[in-house]
Amino acid sequence: MMKKPFVTKEKVEEIVKTYPTPFHIYDEKGIRENAKAVKEAFAWNPGFKEYFAVKATPNPFLIKILHEYGCGTDCSSMTELMLSKAMGITGEDVMFSSNDTPFEEYTYAKELGAIINLDDITHIDFCEEACGGKLPETMSCRFNPGGVFQMSNGIMDNPGDAKYGLTTEQMFEAYEILMKKGVKYFGMHAFLASNTVTNEYYPQLAGQMFKLAVELHEKTGADIRFINLSGGVGIPYKPDQTPNDIRMIGEGVRKVYEEILVPAGMGDVAIYTEMGRFMMGPYGQLVTKAIHEKHTHKEYIGVDACAVNLMRPAMYGSYHHITVLGKEEAVCDHKYDVTGSLCENNDKFAIDRMLPEIEMGDYLVIHDTGAHGYAMGYNYNGKLKSAELLLKEDGSVQLIRRAETPKDYFATLDCFEEYKNIQ
Repeated sequence: MMKKPFVTKEKVEEIVKTYPTPFHIYDEKGIRENAKAVKEAFAWNPGFKEYFAVKATPNPFLIKILHEYGCGTDCSSMTELMLSKAMGITGEDVMFSSNDTPFEEYTYAKELGAIINLDDITHIDFCEEACGGKLPETMSCRFNPGGVFQMSNGIMDNPGDAKYGLTTEQMFEAYEILMKKGVKYFGMHAFLASNTVTNEYYPQLAGQMFKLAVELHEKTGADIRFINLSGGVGIPYKPDQTPNDIRMIGEGVRKVYEEILVPAGMGDVAIYTEMGRFMMGPYGQLVTKAIHEKHTHKEYIGVDACAVNLMRPAMYGSYHHITVLGKEEAVCDHKYDVTGSLCENNDKFAIDRMLPEIEMGDYLVIHDTGAHGYAMGYNYNGKLKSAELLLKEDGSVQLIRRAETPKDYFATLDCFEEYKNIQ
């Protein structure tokens, strides 16, 4: 089975006349259609809001597209909060979900009017001090039930090993402490599994959270205004995987909502999500060119991209599908390792991958890089991060982040005269 790129060989040949490979390119049409589908899937809940996880794809051009569909931002650091503010996204359109949080970041989040989502009960006093001695009226707490998270198809993840969140007992204690400190309105947040490709995940997570919300409300009297299902809704990186159906997921959450929250008199609770991967992942692709072939103990194809451009295969051994442009219909009868040029043996986009015969100068599309692709890049070996482009709905291409230059790489050495003028 194959995945179809949203750019053709002809389009890439046109693009590289202006923007050389490698580059990340994003599909505006796909992003818009998906954002609309998410909004429709949860339209049954009047307070619904998707808080896009900025860490997945921190590009304001793309986030502004999502904002047109009512999306806020989920931020986890000072610079992500600053990026949100620069786009004009402030107040309760911002969710600040961080961990091991520095003092000044809580201060800035309060100034921005963001909803602060506490990761630990010990952060309450710390956050209060950072907020000038007075906590915001609305606060949220992140829940971690511990143990393993199981579904009908087995163990999905292991929250008990995760560094995030409060225990069940701590949730009750935290709400009582926060109420005594003047907090009036509450939210809940939990993330129990990553990149689930099943329509069952959100409804099952929602069931757990809704039951806890009812118990918290009944035992503490806390006014719970929202429940944040966070991320975890995944995408099919492999071509034989069935994609999630967001409308079916939304309907599944609605049923659990009406079974648990409505009878408890909590039918006005808003549902929030913070999907990064699902919102953007399939709508980004890394385009790279074959520049070397090596015939030793294995057959290698060297490309002009490397783990700096896409770290997931090197870091996690993650699968990303590869299309050789112009050879979409060719037989995949050659086995290759597709590699980058870093001085690290794990700098491989594919290992023992069956592909059509690749010739030097062929363009390769590495799929599903729209989330946690460019964002995870770094400068090891002095490698420079690539440009980001937007394939607009009318077929034109817009530069939405220029490629780094050596001058960028040396910018933090501007205290040394000899590096100031590097171009």
